[in-house]
This record gives sequence, C-alpha cells and structure tokens, in this order.
Amino acid sequence: MKTIKNLLFLLAFSLVAFNCSSDDDNTTDDGGGDENENIVKTGILTANETWTSDNIYELDGKVVVNEGVTLTIEPGTIIKGGQGLESLASALVVDQGGKIIANGTASAPIIMTSVLDNIEVGQAAGTNLDQNDTGLWGGLIILGRAPISVSGDVGTAQIEGIAANEPYGQYGGDIADDNSGSYKYISVRHGGITIGSDNEINGITMGGVGTGTVMENLEVVANADDGFEWFGGTVNGKNFITWAHGDDGLDADQAWSGTMDNALVIQTSESGSALELDGPEGTSTNGYTMTNITLIGDAANEHFTDCRDGLIANLNNVLAYGFGENTTLRFKDEDSVTELAADALTFSDWEIVLPAGVALADIVEGAEGNDAKFTDNVTTIESASTATVGANTSVFGWTYTASQSAF
Repeated sequence: MKTIKNLLFLLAFSLVAFNCSSDDDNTTDDGGGDENENIVKTGILTANETWTSDNIYELDGKVVVNEGVTLTIEPGTIIKGGQGLESLASALVVDQGGKIIANGTASAPIIMTSVLDNIEVGQAAGTNLDQNDTGLWGGLIILGRAPISVSGDVGTAQIEGIAANEPYGQYGGDIADDNSGSYKYISVRHGGITIGSDNEINGITMGGVGTGTVMENLEVVANADDGFEWFGGTVNGKNFITWAHGDDGLDADQAWSGTMDNALVIQTSESGSALELDGPEGTSTNGYTMTNITLIGDAANEHFTDCRDGLIANLNNVLAYGFGENTTLRFKDEDSVTELAADALTFSDWEIVLPAGVALADIVEGAEGNDAKFTDNVTTIESASTATVGANTSVFGWTYTASQSAF
C-alpha cells in the first residue's frame, strides 16, 4: 500500500509540474499573476515582492529572501514546497537582513505545505495527506543577527539544513533586537525532508533571530524532524503548536535567550522528546523561559523533557500527560545537573498525570541526588481535565490540528 501511495504522490507531482506557470525572472517581479495560477519561485529574491492569496506559490528548491529584501505574504496564501532531496530540497529561507511580513489571520491563515497536497486556493486543507505524511519538502528557515553561543565563541555559524558552500545560511551576531519580519497565523505542514544522513529540516527553524521579529500563532504538522527549533537568538514566541513531528516538539540550542509563552506539543509514537532543551555551546550564560506549556505524550516516547549540555532555563506552568510508564524527564549530562543544583535550571508549577503504577520519583532520570529540585515543584493529578496549568488551548482553534480533533 505504501508503494502505491508513493506512486500516486509522484503522479500528482508530475501533473502539478506540468500545469504550473513560472515567470522567466521570478526573483524581481511582484509575485503576481492571473488568479488561480501556480507561480513557481526559485533562487534568491533580490527585490521586494508580494505573494497574494488568489494564487499558489510553488518553491522549486530553496527560495531565499535576500538581505535588504522584504517578502510580503497575504493572509490566506498557500505556498507549496517542491520535491527534491539533499541540495535540491525546497525551503523558504529568510537570510540575514531579509524580512518576511506574513501576517495571516485566524480565518485566513498562511499555509505552507507540499506540492503533493491537493489543497486549492481558498481552502484550509486538502484531502489526500494527513499527519502520517512527513518529509515531503523542507520548511521555513529564518536567519538573524542576534547573539548565539557556539563552540569557540565565534559570532556566526552556518545553519543546519543549508550547505556551507551556499552564499546564504549564516546566522548570529550582536544585534539583540534584530528584525527578521512578522510571522502570524502560519501553518507549516508535511516538511522535514532529508538533506543528508540524519539531517532533516525543521518545520520552523530560527537561527539567531532577534526580539524585533514577531512570531505568534504558528503551527507545525507532520514534520519529519523537529517542530520548532531555536539556534541562539533572543526572539520571543507566543501560541506555538506542533503535532506529529518525527523528532522533538520544541528544541532550543546555543543559548537562545527569549521566551516561549503558551505552547502545545502533541506527540505520536514516532516523536522524540516533547522538549529537547540544550544549554550554551560557548561561554555565554544566557538562558530562556518557557511558560504555559502542555505536553501530550505517547506511550512509546522515551523522554517528555530532555535537559542537556548545561541547560540554563526556567520551565514554568507545564502540564504533561499521556506518556508511558518508561517515559522520563532526563538530565543527560553532569553539566545540566550542575545547573539544576545551582538553581540556574528551574521548574515551577508542573502538573503531571502519571501512568498507573508509576511514582513521581520514577520519571526522573540522571538528577544525581537533585531529584527534589524537580519533584518538589510538581503536583500529580488524576486527569488532564482537572489541570490548573498548561497551555490555553482555545487559541489554537484555527489550526489544522484542531480540525482533526488531535487535542
């Protein structure tokens, strides 16, 4: 059955490619066209553009918003990523100094999906793909000039998902309030295509993104790698939801020092950790805060939270339920335990629904005698319906995830 489904996907892709239209020079036009066209985009955008909701925009490989360029995307616009592995993988990339103004609305979100998705102009979803269809294109990559913490304390680095020989892909710097645009009510679906061995693109990647950037009401569905990942930066996020990711739900690295307020992570049996949280790689001591978070697990998950590499963070008002008897909160290394013992890594106001027969102490792994730093700040409850902490899930009613009754 899987082979037949893949053949149908390839046939659908061929038909789309045959019928689509492309500008001869699509890096300098205004993004327009007649209504209900497929407009193919490829390469580096060197002039401002506006993508409109009466067309579908197809990404042929990487489409890069260059330094000094602003791409405006209207509410309700549909963007489809083309097929292609490794260097040919499609993605929408905002380079350092570029901006996307993509302010969708609850009634007209901006949808980024695969070319294999049969969604059409004016629709909220297609009918031929679901949460099990992952890795069909790349994702959204945003690169800024805010500080990062990497080995050797070098100021910039090359983002994962983009080859080092490309003329774009650097992130990091010293502009804490750097502005990469505005991203509201965006749904990124079916991404995470493989670009190399054990290397896939996240649903939404944020590298060195600064506080001048607005990121609110964002959804990732069916991404083969992480839902959201921060590589340093200072950007704040609000109302994030990820479902059916193949790796981690929320992944933070390299001394990201922003805040995440109100997030919902919904795991499947294929998911990794709901939260994979790393500390600085260089000498920076910056940390971040996550608050009002709900983690809905699967019995097959190994960790609902994985604290790594000297994590410095405040994790507040978290609800976790649905996990299995062997799922743990792990402190992976001695450096993270050191930060836990020094109260540089803190937990407050957690509520957890434990599997039958499991005690709270059983779910803590690797704390080396500091278990109480976590367990003293956790209340066990019988059912998620009685929770007094966690995400406000009512704000996610606009999402594809909500339409599928996934929470």
